[in-house]
Amino acid sequence: MNPTTPPDPADAYMPAFGGPPEKTHLKIGFVPLSDAAPVVAAKLLEFGHAHGLTLELSRQPSWAALRDKLIAGELDAAHALYGLVYGVQLGLGGPQTDMALLMVLARNGQAITLSNPLADALETHGTLPRALATLGRKPVFAHTFPTGTHAMWLYYWLAALGVHPLRDVESVAIPPPQMVAALAGERLDGLCVGEPWNALAQQRGVGRTVVHSGEIWPDHPEKVLACRRDFVTAYPQTARALVRTMLEACRWLDGAGHRREIAQWLARPEFVGVDAALIASRLEDVAMSGVATPGVPPVRFFDGGAVNVPHASEGVWFLTQFERWGMLARGSDYREVAQAVNQTGLYREAAQGIQLASPAENPSPVLIDGHRWDSSVDPHAYVEGFAIRA
Repeated sequence: MNPTTPPDPADAYMPAFGGPPEKTHLKIGFVPLSDAAPVVAAKLLEFGHAHGLTLELSRQPSWAALRDKLIAGELDAAHALYGLVYGVQLGLGGPQTDMALLMVLARNGQAITLSNPLADALETHGTLPRALATLGRKPVFAHTFPTGTHAMWLYYWLAALGVHPLRDVESVAIPPPQMVAALAGERLDGLCVGEPWNALAQQRGVGRTVVHSGEIWPDHPEKVLACRRDFVTAYPQTARALVRTMLEACRWLDGAGHRREIAQWLARPEFVGVDAALIASRLEDVAMSGVATPGVPPVRFFDGGAVNVPHASEGVWFLTQFERWGMLARGSDYREVAQAVNQTGLYREAAQGIQLASPAENPSPVLIDGHRWDSSVDPHAYVEGFAIRA
């Protein structure tokens, strides 16, 4: 199968905003997940050529490996976990490096899957604390990176159901492709990871998905396009061109049939290496029968650009959760940190270059436990409003 030709292809680069890119060949890292679709589409369809760029993709075995190569300059930019970018910015669990979050690549699309025994116990006993008590030992849950989104969704969900994620369970970090084998080997009682790994666990009969991340925070930011901040300083036109390229890819993914098409490519071993129908089953938010899954927020890539604006307020939320779980000592000006990391001005300039409007700030979301995230309130007071915290 050949990838669909993008509309209105350009045979030569015509500067859209502020001149040509300073650097034209970029190495982009990704981890094998379905929501790497924008970077894969950008390369396969060569959306970068219209903006003066040639992309080279580099699959990484884990988020830790991706982080290290991004810090070392071996990658120019990457498909990255939102929280990973902030962890590196703050020097949590590794070297501190000033980071730039260029745009949001995807919203929703992650899930929590329980082992069959624990899923059965939850169904029988009705509450998670009672279900965990049936194990007779401390349960083990996996996420993918200590400051990553999956750790935050897992911790938030556990706490919402009355389980302290730091005291009542043992949590471990496992690369996404290793999750299903760990669950099958009975080394885990549950996991939080991106697709297609939840779908694969369920298909193989080793676990059941019990909650989707979009049910924890509806339309939450998930994967982002990230780079070191000194890259933006050295190559500002390149950074804008890269954002435009990824916006074109995200827009393409919203086209009719394009998610099923990209699933065919993601299935290849150099990308994700899982059956295309399985990838498409959740990437398209349909069951294998082709019927939409009720109550499951779909993974979103573009929606007219509403997905992609890197709102600083969303970065502040991650900082509140780092504080909540004892990763970050109170004292930083969270809004100042987020405004430095999230390149909202650069994003808007890049979007303007392809005649794309930038939506205003998202409304205040209400999360699964009923807490509303209002960026206008004091972030520390927000943390103190949670009964379960470090």
